[in-house]
Amino acid sequence: MNILSKIPLDWWKNSVFYQIYPRSFYDADNNGIGDLKGITQKLDYLNDGQGGGLGIDAIWVSPFFKSPMKDFGYDVSDFCDVDPIFGTMADFDEMTEACHQRGIKILVDLVLNHCSDLHPWFQESRKDRTNQKADWFVWEEKAADGGPPNNWIGVFGGSAWEYEPKRDQYYLHNFLKEQPDLNWYNTEVQQAMREIIRFWLKKGVDGFRLDTANFYAFDQKLRDNPKLPDDHPSLENRDGIDYDKYDACFSKDRPENFEFLNIIRSTIDEQESHATTIGEIGGIQNLDRLIELASSYVKGDQHLHMAYTFSLIGTRLDATSIANIIGLTETHIEDGWPCWSFGNHDSTRIKSRCKAQMDVEFFQENLMLLLLCLRGTPIIYYGEELGMTEYAIKKEELQDPFGITYWPSYPGRDGCRTPFPWGHKQHAQGFNLSHKPWLPATSTVSLDQQIDDLTSMFTLTKTMIEIRKKHPALAFGDFKEIKLTVDLYVFQRTYRSQTIIIACNFGNSSQNIKIGIKHGKQLIIPAFQRNGKWINESMELPPYGFSILIQE
Repeated sequence: MNILSKIPLDWWKNSVFYQIYPRSFYDADNNGIGDLKGITQKLDYLNDGQGGGLGIDAIWVSPFFKSPMKDFGYDVSDFCDVDPIFGTMADFDEMTEACHQRGIKILVDLVLNHCSDLHPWFQESRKDRTNQKADWFVWEEKAADGGPPNNWIGVFGGSAWEYEPKRDQYYLHNFLKEQPDLNWYNTEVQQAMREIIRFWLKKGVDGFRLDTANFYAFDQKLRDNPKLPDDHPSLENRDGIDYDKYDACFSKDRPENFEFLNIIRSTIDEQESHATTIGEIGGIQNLDRLIELASSYVKGDQHLHMAYTFSLIGTRLDATSIANIIGLTETHIEDGWPCWSFGNHDSTRIKSRCKAQMDVEFFQENLMLLLLCLRGTPIIYYGEELGMTEYAIKKEELQDPFGITYWPSYPGRDGCRTPFPWGHKQHAQGFNLSHKPWLPATSTVSLDQQIDDLTSMFTLTKTMIEIRKKHPALAFGDFKEIKLTVDLYVFQRTYRSQTIIIACNFGNSSQNIKIGIKHGKQLIIPAFQRNGKWINESMELPPYGFSILIQE
């Protein structure tokens, strides 16, 4: 029996999560868009329940709800139904059952901050000021000059307010104008959110990833957001993106957000389902403030179970930066549980970020090993286990509204959402049989080339997941930083009698570290070519080397 199965902790703490962007995972009905049946057909690749596959424990499935697809599912027109392009509710039920048969937990991606402007709720609300849904969205009067109520900017560009002639008012949309913000201050809206959560829990889901979980509340006085100075660090490489020029401290991150998250948590707890939550906390330029806020949401047992930020997703990847983020998290989080990811559907693929910064093909390998050794729950974005790179999207191929708005200064998020490459010689790399996929299938790597390669990124990831599961200190152990230099990061994980020291060299020269351990064993990672060597109480790390040392 796996030693971890004997440890009485919440299941999500010793699980490896895998994010699936359903449009791009596998197209079972051959219409160019991935679907729920496609996920079901490929579950054995993730974990067949018999020790085969990648070995993940849980999947987070990005939105598959009914939607006009202005933001590819993050604009929901029916929270309790499946969009036909992804299949049917029966397909969802089949997928859930197939996951559970394999021991895979499933999280659905709930978008509770906003909905589609085609949702019946908003269609009624926008008619006039007296209908039953009149206060379900954030409506405000015009400014004295007839313009928007304040200077708030939408994440996708332009004012966060849109004028509605029928009401002679503006409504708030922190994202697209087709995504009006729900009014969480309305108790009827709160009850509607509870019913959505209850619906999916009854369908058998094991938790929720909560989109934009720090946006639910806003400043009731509608104060202007402060403008950042032109030399603010967050503006580097973000030329032309209006949202980043402001500190959005009044349009989100308000104290009432704790109350709203408590509504979500209490609804989950009433079901005694052991379901978990992962909140997306973003849009904050100050790193310390971002991590402090995310940590505050997971302390105690009244808000989120876990929260992830863009701190490791959008930052420079070097030892100092990574250690700083981990250290800040450990300082702020107290009794909360960390959650880590180096990539997702909103960010440039890790390997492309590594190549841009370090110009080395194997830098991502270190990051994957590090991810699976940190204290907290790791999330692997689909394709990271193969080392998928960012696709250089062409203007005529653009799908993402973010990229369409800011092209060419910002190409959007299409480049990290391209189809999963199942086979390098197959049509659309095995994503479907013959139809043109919704985004180009042009990956430089593929599963069929790596799955039997003992030195591949896939084998490395699979091996490291196995190592994590066999060593309780890696899943549950305390965290302690041992040594940090410009290129070197060394930390320790301890659980009961087991202590593990992890050393990671992010530089292109060898490193020698005095460990001071007389009795221990080095854990060799078979798929890794740059294992360190433990000699006479010291660790020798080759360039971009990695080492795991166990003391028991």
